[in-house]
Amino acid sequence: MSGATKARSSAERRVLDEAGGLRAMTWVMAIMLFLTMLAAALGLATAGAARLLDRQLAGRLTVQIVEGDPVRRDGAAARVLASLRAMPGVARAVPVDRADLTRLLQPWLGADGADPQLPVPAMIDVDLGDSGDAAAVRVAAALRRFGPAIRVDRHESWMSPVNDVMRTLTFLALALVLLMASATAAVVVLAARAGLETHRATIGVMHMLGSTDLQVARLFQRRIALDATIGGVGGGLAALLVVAFIGVRLHGLGSELLGGVTLGGTDWIALALLPVAFVVLATLAARVTIVRALRHIL
Repeated sequence: MSGATKARSSAERRVLDEAGGLRAMTWVMAIMLFLTMLAAALGLATAGAARLLDRQLAGRLTVQIVEGDPVRRDGAAARVLASLRAMPGVARAVPVDRADLTRLLQPWLGADGADPQLPVPAMIDVDLGDSGDAAAVRVAAALRRFGPAIRVDRHESWMSPVNDVMRTLTFLALALVLLMASATAAVVVLAARAGLETHRATIGVMHMLGSTDLQVARLFQRRIALDATIGGVGGGLAALLVVAFIGVRLHGLGSELLGGVTLGGTDWIALALLPVAFVVLATLAARVTIVRALRHIL
């Protein structure tokens, strides 16, 4: 029995060209999975950043008092602030310090930004208890009675272009993942067909000796699954290391926006499952291709 098993294993190696070491299929799978995991990490990170941005900006307003006369501006700002703090839907209303505004203007105005005669609008940061549109509309309507000098800006409207870009990148990353998966399946199909064509004569002999199509298909399927597993482990580990390195660098920038482009625990689990999905995809594609092709060989 042991001799028969060894003979069968030797025949399998000859059919599948295993003696030459790692086949090109292994490297192809490693490269494809590496690129796919990078695209998936980009999509997951940008999707998370977009959700974080939505939570941070929801229900936040900035009220501007645009008045050239400092006395009237400060008086109007005080009345608006008192009105905001008395509104039931407002959770917090805090005036923006003049020194903070000066620092914001300094890159454009230089030392002139500190001039007390400079007609800089007074600003009030507002956090609403309800993040819905209705609450923001009610606050804006209530402040109209203070005159045309009062302007209400929603933070969501300022950052909506950035949010749109992030969501576009998310969909682009998803499209790339699907494209790479399709390309991987196509590579497996081509490799399986090439292997069958190369070993057509050997497969014919195996058929004459009583081997079924499923038995022959199992040999190729096992070899392709092994190549996909080796390539998946190598490409997957390389991709995870690159993603972790980029995440550390982004976190070190200290930017609130870029700092949100990170992966959570669920995202890391999804990335870790991608190599498994690729091996399953390669195995199924190989099996279907080989079984169909064997029906037409003899």
